[in-house]
Amino acid sequence: MRSITATMFVTLDGVVQGLGRADEDTRGGFRHGGWGPRYNDEVMLRELGQGMAKAGDLLFGRRTWQDFTAAWGRATDGNPYTTLMNAATKYVVSRSLPDADAWQNSVLLRGDAVQTVAELKAQPGNDLAINGSASLVRSLHAAGLIDTYTLLIHPLTLGSGTRLFDGPAPMAELELTGCVSTSKGVIIAHYARR
Repeated sequence: MRSITATMFVTLDGVVQGLGRADEDTRGGFRHGGWGPRYNDEVMLRELGQGMAKAGDLLFGRRTWQDFTAAWGRATDGNPYTTLMNAATKYVVSRSLPDADAWQNSVLLRGDAVQTVAELKAQPGNDLAINGSASLVRSLHAAGLIDTYTLLIHPLTLGSGTRLFDGPAPMAELELTGCVSTSKGVIIAHYARR
């Protein structure tokens, strides 16, 4: 059985929307996009690199897959993250995508997210890593399918935006398995589901 790790960039008030750039995700009139990059540093890059070195296959919701396809799928910058992302098998969960041909090594998982991911998790193969895809993470969290979490908790509040656990989240106890602080005040906390 595969394990699933979710890595999420989150503010102190739980917002996960629009991390990378102003126009990344303006749903609901969100105007705070691009809040994350100013907090990047060598510690964060090292921690993320260690996580990516462990990851086998990638798992995405439709919206994040489409965003990553545009950002990484056409990049030829020699960046080791680009090479890893393009070479990895990428599973995209969607009811509306006609196909997953826009990004090499992508596989469309059509249908109910919980059911299709549970079936994928039960198969032999590489472990799965989710980066972003908040609604997918919420669904899989509620179903008890996520084994470990890496939360990059940023020292700011935004007051509005999509939150990691918007609405009621089922109770889940997590055990802190590691924690690192960056030079810019981001706490990188690693949790395992008990």
